[in-house]
Amino acid sequence: MARRFGVDMYQFEVVEGWPKQEIKGVAASVACDSSGRAYVGIRNIPPGGGFGNILPGEGRVLVLNPDGSVHGDWEFTFSSPHAVWVSPTDEVFVADTGLHTITKHAPSGEVLMTLGTPGTPGAPGAPFNMPTAAVEAANGEIVVSDGYGQNWMHRFTAKGELIESWGGGDPVFIQRFHGGPVTGVTATEPGKFNLPHDVFIFNSVVYVMDRENLRWQTFDLDGEFISEVTGVNRPCDVAADSDGIFHIVGGGGVAIWTPDGQHLGDWGEKGTDPGQFKFGPHGCWIDGEDSLYIGEVGGNEGLQKFRRV
Repeated sequence: MARRFGVDMYQFEVVEGWPKQEIKGVAASVACDSSGRAYVGIRNIPPGGGFGNILPGEGRVLVLNPDGSVHGDWEFTFSSPHAVWVSPTDEVFVADTGLHTITKHAPSGEVLMTLGTPGTPGAPGAPFNMPTAAVEAANGEIVVSDGYGQNWMHRFTAKGELIESWGGGDPVFIQRFHGGPVTGVTATEPGKFNLPHDVFIFNSVVYVMDRENLRWQTFDLDGEFISEVTGVNRPCDVAADSDGIFHIVGGGGVAIWTPDGQHLGDWGEKGTDPGQFKFGPHGCWIDGEDSLYIGEVGGNEGLQKFRRV
C-alpha cells in the first residue's frame, strides 16, 4: 500500500514514476490545463554546473501529458521562469524574473501578449522588476505580483494596459540576496510588502503571499486593503482544492488553511524517498481531480504529483 501524506481529511499518495521524463533543471513552477496537461517552468542547469535561480539565465516550459510523459517543449526561450498559471480557457501566463516580463501563451506556446520590456527592468514602482506571478481575474483583468526587485502589485486590462499599481516597500530581500549592504527598512504595515511572491484570486478577493513577512494580505480588485493573516510559513505559492481549501507550499512543506485564515495543519518531510522533499517546495497546482503538483527549488529534478485519496 502506498504511503499517505497529509493532514486529517486532506490525504495524498505520491504518484510514483511521475513524471516519466527526467526534469533536467529546476522545476520552479507547475500548472495544469483543462485536459490535465502540466506546464512546468524550468530554470535550466547553468553551463558550469549547479542549478538555476531567479537571476537571468536560460529557461524553458516543458509540457507533460497527464501520465507524466512528454507532450512537448515550447520553442520560446525564457530566462528564469518563476511562476506558471493557466486560465480556465487554457491560456498560460508565465512570470519571468530574468526577462522582467509576463507573457501570455496559447497551449502550443504561441505568444499572445507580452507585458514589460524583455531584459529591461521598469522604473521604481512601475512594471516590472523581477515579477513573481500573474493571474487573470474573472473580468479578464490581469494582476501581477512584482516581488523580487521591488514590492509592488499591478493591475492591467485584458488588453495589457496598466490600470493601477499599489503596495511598495524597500527592496531589502534582493539586497540581501546579492550580499550587499541593506540600505532599506522592511515594510510590515498593511498594504506594503516584503516580497510578494504569489498572487491568487479567490471569490473576487486578491490574495498576495507576502513571503518574507510570513503572511498573506487580501485586497479587492481596486487594490484596497481588506485583511491580513500572519504566521504563514514563508508562503511561496497557493492552490485551492474543490472545497475551497488552500494548500500553500513553502517553509519546507505544505500548509493547509481556510481562505479566512484558519490553519488546519502542515505536512512534508525532508528526504529523497518518493513523497519527501529533496529541496524547497516552491510552486504548486491542484487539478480537476484534486491531485496536487509540487515543484521544488534549490536543486534539480524536484517535481512530484500527489493523488488525493
